[in-house]
Order: sequence, then C-alpha cells, then structure tokens
Amino acid sequence: MNETQTQGSLRSEARIVRGALHRLRQDLFIDAFAFRPMLPLDDARVKGWRQWVPARLRRQVRWAPHIAVTLFAAMIFLLGLSVTVDIGTFSSLLGIGFCLLVALPVVITLFRPVGAFWLSLATLCIAVLADAVGSGSSWTAVSFTTHLAVMTLVVLRTRPRLALEMWGVTLGAGGVFAVGSEAGLGNMVPMAFFSAVVLISAAAVRAWREERRQVVETQTVTAEERSRRTLLEERATIARELHDVVAHHMSVIAIQAEAAPYRVEHTPPELATSFATIRENAVAALTELRRILGVVRSEDPDAFVGSDPEAPQPTLAHLESLLDSVRGAGLNVEAVITGATRQLPQGVELSAYRIVQEALSNALRHSPGAEARVEISYVLGGIGLRIVNGKPSRLATPSPGAGHGVLGMRERVQMLGGEMTADHTEDGGFEVAAYLPVSATGEATA
Repeated sequence: MNETQTQGSLRSEARIVRGALHRLRQDLFIDAFAFRPMLPLDDARVKGWRQWVPARLRRQVRWAPHIAVTLFAAMIFLLGLSVTVDIGTFSSLLGIGFCLLVALPVVITLFRPVGAFWLSLATLCIAVLADAVGSGSSWTAVSFTTHLAVMTLVVLRTRPRLALEMWGVTLGAGGVFAVGSEAGLGNMVPMAFFSAVVLISAAAVRAWREERRQVVETQTVTAEERSRRTLLEERATIARELHDVVAHHMSVIAIQAEAAPYRVEHTPPELATSFATIRENAVAALTELRRILGVVRSEDPDAFVGSDPEAPQPTLAHLESLLDSVRGAGLNVEAVITGATRQLPQGVELSAYRIVQEALSNALRHSPGAEARVEISYVLGGIGLRIVNGKPSRLATPSPGAGHGVLGMRERVQMLGGEMTADHTEDGGFEVAAYLPVSATGEATA
C-alpha cells in the first residue's frame, strides 16, 4: 500500500515538473524573439493626464511609456560610458560597444520582450566573465541592474508567471558562471533575494492591472446587457399598451365588414363574399393579437397588478386625473395647453400621456420639493410636449427604479418618428421636450 502511494506521488510530482517545464518552454523558448509591440496608451488612460500637459504635447502623451523606457536606456548607456572612462580597462571602441549591448535590451522590451530578456542575460554573463578575468569589476553591477530592469519590464508587459521563470533561469545561469569562474556564490544570495522582491512586486502590479482590466470589461458587458434588457422591457411595455389600440381598430374593421352587406339592397354575392373574407381576416388578426399579448404578458406576470388589464389605455383626456395624483404625491405641477385641442390617433395620445407620466414621476423621485410645468402644444402636423421641473429643495431618497425612464420615452418617440431632448437646465432642474408627428390621414381617422 505504501509502495503504491509512493509511486502515485512520484507520478504526480513528475506531471507537475513536466507541466512546469512545458510552460517554461512555451513562455521563454518558443517564439522568444516574436514581434510583440507595446501599444500606445488608450484614450481612457490618457484623459486624466491631458489637463497637466501643454496643448502642443498632448498627442505625444499616448507614447509616454515608450519615451520613458527609451530615456532609461539612454541613461544606462551614459552610465556605462562613465564607468568605461573611469576604469580605463577597455578600449574606447569596445567600451562603447559594450555600453550599447547593455542598454539595447531595455529598448527591445518595447518590441520583443522575451528576446530582450535573453539578450540581457547574455550581456550579464559576459559581464560576469569580464569580472572573473579582472577586466571590469563595475560592469557586473551595471549589467545586473539593467537585467533586473529588463525582467521587470518584461513582467509588466507579459504575464506574472514569467517573473518566477526568468528569476530561476537567471539564478541558474549566474550560479553556473560563478562556480565555473571560481568567483564563489557569496554575492548571489543578496542579489537573488533583492531581485525576487522586485519581480514579485512587478508580478503583483501586473496581476492587479489584469484583474482591473477584466473587471472593467465585465462591467462594460454587464452595462450593455442591462441596457439591452431594459430596452426590450420598454418595447414589451409599449407592445402591451398598444395592443388595445390595434385591437380596437381591428374590431371596427370586423364590425363594419359584417354590417356593410346589410346597408345595400341586393348586395352582389361577390361583394358579400369579399366582406365576409375581410371580417374573417380581421377576427383571425384579433385572435393572433391576443396570443401575442399573452406571450408578452407571460414574461412579466405582475405587469398589471393593481390595475385592470381590460381597462382602456389612457389618453390626454385623462391628463387632469394624472396631475391630481401627482399633486397628491407632493409635486406642485402646472399644466398649460396651447393650440386647438383635438383628438389624435390613439397611439399618439397614449405615448404623449406616458411621456408626461414618466417625466413627472422622474421629477417626484429626483427633484423633491421642486415645481413642475407641463406644456402641451397642439400644432399643425403633430403635438409638442415640454415637461420641466426646477431645482430640488431637499435631498432625494434612493430610488428603487431601474433608472431608464428616459430610455423608455425615447423609444416611444422614435416609434412614432418624432424627436425628443432630455437634459438638465441651467438652474439645476430637468427638462424633457418631445414632438410627436401626426399625419393628415391619422387625424382624419381619429
């Protein structure tokens, strides 16, 4: 039994080791020098910086990380030149070449991050060998500092797990060169500990940024789905309300088609058959409308709680009762009607009533203590609505609503081919203005 458990644990450890080596091979060896350019900053991250940057340089703010990395590489190059001049052990040409070799991986991280790591590691190994033969004792420190900076940039650009992989490869290579050159391992312990702390910090920053990006993406998708769902709910509500309007017209068609043959003496059989067909089609359309309404209502069974589902849909003739209920809720509202009052198509009347109702409900929720004004203008070719409220006199309590009332009003206006604006006023209030067009044929039918 113990032997079986031992073999199982050995197989598990072997799988773990194979998995780690496979990930190491995928991350650091396969396509190590692949072209992976760092993109400029997006508008969301640049927006907070623009107010601190002169107008002439605002376009270049997107390339700030690239500029910072390039300046750091230039600083490393100048530092290397100063070391070469102070030591005087290399020839000037060889010293300049080595300075470029040290600084080049920093720039390459902008385009080929994993390849920059290998080039920086090779430079560090050369510096260790030069230190072993006594050719430049300060190059090891400069090369190690640059290599640590390159590894940090690679982690920030790629993924957190590369921190452990690059740290292990660097530690192994440094140990081999230190033992082979008889330099000893005494200096490697503090260097390994310091580099581990830096790389762990960089990995934590990278993981935090990745988590934050995923959270932002999730919130964006959630907001889009919520808006889409709200839009569908508003359309379903409009469909429920317009059912009575359409059903009324279809009923009138059916009744007139049934009564038409009795208004004419000696009705031709062909005409009577046509009227009968019209009536049958109208009755069939009414049946389908009831089925559609049943499907829409089944998605929201509580949509008609507290009201009679068979009651007729409200129109502007019920506006006074709406204003009375709003005044009873504590909103001081005034109504002004201009133009010749006339009956409009039922769909227009219903939409106008719902827009006024929703605008006043928003004023009650978000502007407590304010005064409101409702203006209805009967103009040639349609009707104009304007609902405006003043600044609230006290803080509004949190509203249980979904916060998409304006979306529903816009959907109603767009359904009728009208125009609508909704925005804050200069005195701190809110204004909703809409125009609902009515064709001459629709007015004649109404």
